[in-house]
Amino acid sequence: MSSQQSIDELYRQQDFYIGLSLALSSSFFIGASFIIKKVGLIRLSRIGSVRASAGGFGYLKDWIWWAGLLCMGVGEAANFAAYAFAPASLVTPLGALSVIVTAVLASKFLKERLNLLGKLGCFLCIIGSMIIVIHSPKEGEIDDLNLLLDKLQDPAFITYVAIILSLSLFIGCCCGPRYGHKNVIVYILLCSAIGSLTVMSCKALGLALRDTLSGKSNDFGMWLPYFLIVVTVVFVGIQVNYLNKALDIFNTSIVTPIYYVIFTTLVITASAILFKEWGRMKAEDILGDLCGFFVVIIAVILLNAFREMDISLNDVRGIMRPKRELLPHKNHFDDFLIETENSSLSQKQYGSGDYRDI
Repeated sequence: MSSQQSIDELYRQQDFYIGLSLALSSSFFIGASFIIKKVGLIRLSRIGSVRASAGGFGYLKDWIWWAGLLCMGVGEAANFAAYAFAPASLVTPLGALSVIVTAVLASKFLKERLNLLGKLGCFLCIIGSMIIVIHSPKEGEIDDLNLLLDKLQDPAFITYVAIILSLSLFIGCCCGPRYGHKNVIVYILLCSAIGSLTVMSCKALGLALRDTLSGKSNDFGMWLPYFLIVVTVVFVGIQVNYLNKALDIFNTSIVTPIYYVIFTTLVITASAILFKEWGRMKAEDILGDLCGFFVVIIAVILLNAFREMDISLNDVRGIMRPKRELLPHKNHFDDFLIETENSSLSQKQYGSGDYRDI
């Protein structure tokens, strides 16, 4: 009995490391795909092609965009395989690494700014992701597709699916045409909402494929895997379409981290509803998981809110200089106050003259 338990434990550890390796490679390919597709979209806009945000599909004829899509396909395939070996609560948070890959490559190839605060944000993304991985809820064991089918029929999960589909339809038909060009959240929220259902579908497909290849069971003799394939293809198409629009309108360094935060939150929520993970968590794990999310949110703020600031390590070194070296700057500040006061006085005099003329 002890020998059998040690063998099972060895297999679980092997699955864990396989899933972890696939998730890490997936983050690299997906992060790079954002940059490659952005380069293709910029190239098309320069030659006068109709932009994707305006309903154009000229990017379908551009080989650079297709290279980016191929890179994303490799990343998604690795991500798909990772869900077959590791829980979604482990695989999904590691997507933060794609944020770092995108930010670094964007500053290199797209000449987008990555200041000191952005670099700190990248570092915090790693820390936050690790905290989430350590404390995130773990899925219950699912031995076959029939057990998963029973879980899919749970009223709570059906309610979640109904809310997500209704929200996506509302955004696509009403909010998207009006506010999609003004607010980055609109298209990204739709992608993330649909993406959370795609992950659940990929998890089920990965389980069916793993059991079939291992000879454990012939899950593809059921109707469910074929239905999930159709659902996955349709949902991925929707994600690609609206993600292209978001990338075409907004800066890559904005789209990627915000997409990560919303997508990760919804995936972990869907996974918790489907697999009932939170009920088996300890209080310290819940607290640690929340702290991990807060760290990632702070990282996103640093990556976006202050991206236009011209701040570097030299500025930090300047603050640490002795006060004597900072005193000459006081004269410049006094001159600024005097100039501001004189300007306000001249404006008052000009206004009173106009009043007398009337």
